[in-house]
Amino acid sequence: MIAAMTQRLLLASAAALALSACAPDVPKPAPAPDADWAHYGGDAGGQRFSPAAQITPANVRGLKVAWTVSTGELTAHPDASDRAAFEATPILAGGRLMVCTPFNKVSAHDPATGQQLWAFDARIDDRLHYPNSYNCRGVAYWRDPAAPANAPCAERVFMATNDRRLFALDAATGKACPSFGQGGQVNAMPGIKIGRPGGAQITSAPVVVGGVVITGSSIDDNQRVQEASGAVHAFDAVTGALRWTYDPLAAAQPAVDAGAANVWAPISADLERGLVFLPTSSPSPDFYGAARPGNAGHANSVVAVHAATGQVAWAFQTVHHDVWDYDVPAQPTLGMVSYKGAPPRPAVIQTTKQGLLFTLDRETGQPIIPVVERPVPQGGALGETLSPTQPFPVAPEALAPSRITPDDAFGLTPWDKDACRKLLAGARAEGLYTPPVTGGGTIMYPFTGGGSNWGGIAYDARNGVAFVNTSSAVHRITLIPKDRVKAERDANPDVEISPQTGVAYGMRREVLLSPIGLPCNPPPWGTLSAVSLKDGRTLWRVPLGTTRDLAPGTHLLMRGVGTPNFGGPIVTGSGLVFIGAAMDNYLRAFDAASGKELWKGRLPAGGQATPMTYVWKGRQYVVIAAGGHAKSDTKRGDKLVAFALPQ
Repeated sequence: MIAAMTQRLLLASAAALALSACAPDVPKPAPAPDADWAHYGGDAGGQRFSPAAQITPANVRGLKVAWTVSTGELTAHPDASDRAAFEATPILAGGRLMVCTPFNKVSAHDPATGQQLWAFDARIDDRLHYPNSYNCRGVAYWRDPAAPANAPCAERVFMATNDRRLFALDAATGKACPSFGQGGQVNAMPGIKIGRPGGAQITSAPVVVGGVVITGSSIDDNQRVQEASGAVHAFDAVTGALRWTYDPLAAAQPAVDAGAANVWAPISADLERGLVFLPTSSPSPDFYGAARPGNAGHANSVVAVHAATGQVAWAFQTVHHDVWDYDVPAQPTLGMVSYKGAPPRPAVIQTTKQGLLFTLDRETGQPIIPVVERPVPQGGALGETLSPTQPFPVAPEALAPSRITPDDAFGLTPWDKDACRKLLAGARAEGLYTPPVTGGGTIMYPFTGGGSNWGGIAYDARNGVAFVNTSSAVHRITLIPKDRVKAERDANPDVEISPQTGVAYGMRREVLLSPIGLPCNPPPWGTLSAVSLKDGRTLWRVPLGTTRDLAPGTHLLMRGVGTPNFGGPIVTGSGLVFIGAAMDNYLRAFDAASGKELWKGRLPAGGQATPMTYVWKGRQYVVIAAGGHAKSDTKRGDKLVAFALPQ
């Protein structure tokens, strides 16, 4: 889907890309206090903020590659790289830099040199086709408070795998912890019936709270009503025993006889309150809801759950009766928010595929920034009962456009633009939440890739500013009567057409492109924004990324168009925002105050991952996984790249 858009798009044009200025000589940086990155999102609450301040807006242009290390996975899995995405963010905990690969190999590295200290391979089958490519976004670290110092498995690393296992490894040696399950592993989706061998996987990092390990899952979309359950599972961190199971659909009134509503995006945790925050997805199937009337309980919600018991503390739904695949796609971010002069409150900040940003009270789930129910388009397909309203935060303004008319069609030439105008004119388009229909189909804007996606946001709680990257593209969704689905698939083998077995309609999903492969919606196609949660204002917004690496030689034709992007930002104590994500081979640094791009570092492959930063023995490093992304069709690789100022 994304690959088709970008590959054809970028044969025709590309965004401008100024070559990096030669870095000036900079003085040797002063040693800095050590700072780790102990969780996937930096801290357990996913702020992606580091106090590290050795690298500053004044000296960032001096960054150089400090070390590069290969995981060896391109060589180990040569026939599966076209079905893999290196989306991992390493963690630094217990003095070791630890990362997982798309094929579930975990390795520990020296933070100063990248030298491998140990490796563990889960040995998964690389011949399967999973819903979201071979993928592992991260691992979780836990110190057993009851274990003596230096005892085996006193420090543990947990990894959940594509083939639905949960491993506990000794962080010191990489060996499986024998007390955990059977030989260091358990079935991470016990009792769940999978429609096909690759029909479910686990892509995001587990979380550990109070000796309990919690995992979600990623499950096939659009295949059937009776899809696999999206239940979340929790296990004892020492023994691997199942502690509890939570199904987001169990709260549905009326009851829902469907599956999914899974938690595929990263989970966050409030360690002090003993809560985990679950971003749930839509129930099955995605684009027609007659078989699941009502709002499906805690589907499409941020759900706060007590980590010890699985009991729900509260839930807030971001989409009612979802028929747009508008899952909650990103890790809920925990931070203190003071809105319009009120005393600071513990908050949950949730970005969405729609480009909306919700700010909720962490203890109650009630909005801190008010949310209103607004009427949305009605008149869905036969048998569909839509929600008459949907929730919208009053601030900030949407971070991705959601309304397009035929007159807005984009094109490099008059005939190119006219073709896009006709495509848009032939589909129903009434803005956000226009329901899918038959015939000419429905415009979905933003498309199902966002707005925001799994990369989430970075939050500087000192200043109350959230940094959010978004994509912009158009999907046309067409419902197909079930007796015509097979014929449509046979006639269009290169188009995504899914059966949605068990309901009256299958579905067709396609990105709207011009004859020469450009998106039919106007650029920018990717942006990075800064939003003040003190008053809801968007402080700045800039295009993110160029198309140089996707269409060599054409990057001077257009400027400032950005690209769709996957991965998220981080922010540092010195006022820098680092981000890869875009569909070119660069890691970038922006001034957090102004949005000005200050530096970019060349990567050996696509950087569709969230970076991280730490200070080790007085020196600050910024590390990113550079391995490319199957669905974006960016350059493949298997390297970790660390940047630092010269010593």
